[in-house]
Amino acid sequence: MQFVLLDRSTARSAFSRLYANYSDAEYYLKFKTPIQLLVAAILSAQTRDDVVNAVTPELFRKYDTAEDYAKASTDDLIKYVGRVSFALAKSKNIISACRIIVEKYDGKVPKTLDELLELPGIGRKTANTILINAYGIVEGIPVDTWVIKLAHRIGLSDKEDPDGIEKDLEQLIDRRYWHNAAYALKAHGKKVCKSTLPECSKCVLNSMCPKNDVEKRL
Repeated sequence: MQFVLLDRSTARSAFSRLYANYSDAEYYLKFKTPIQLLVAAILSAQTRDDVVNAVTPELFRKYDTAEDYAKASTDDLIKYVGRVSFALAKSKNIISACRIIVEKYDGKVPKTLDELLELPGIGRKTANTILINAYGIVEGIPVDTWVIKLAHRIGLSDKEDPDGIEKDLEQLIDRRYWHNAAYALKAHGKKVCKSTLPECSKCVLNSMCPKNDVEKRL
């Protein structure tokens, strides 16, 4: 489709207005250590957050370190993560990534974007997620399906690819908000700008938003 974009000034105002309502938005997967975050993030691709959060407690009780995962087999992991989508492929990626972490990084999840992107199952979104939430390192904005949908609907980006959307958002959003900008957008999507039936009359952006690709609204 052809998107109607907000001008830069209006786009910045729109995000600021939205962020004011969701400034406390937090990452949605449960974890305690960097390796737990890496595993949960790999499992989360094309899988609902609640499904991942349901399977990881037992998984994390069984496997604690990168070494534990590196020694596991896919049959071992499938017992715990079989409910997530593409469980076999994700199990293989977790094991392969943890073997690299053990061999190259002494069992510790690396702290740079380039190093993380070399790991199986880790794309830019996941790498940014790990850096932000495990280490407090902010190099970019994680772009997931909710961010893509909201960026298009609100008119913040007309790019189709996540990397292009991330670059557009980084130009519009003050860097001090990058750490949870994605989670603010996702929270708004779940609460108001819902996937199938956005509640536009309740939206703080109703007067500004071009409502791209919105056919039904209240």
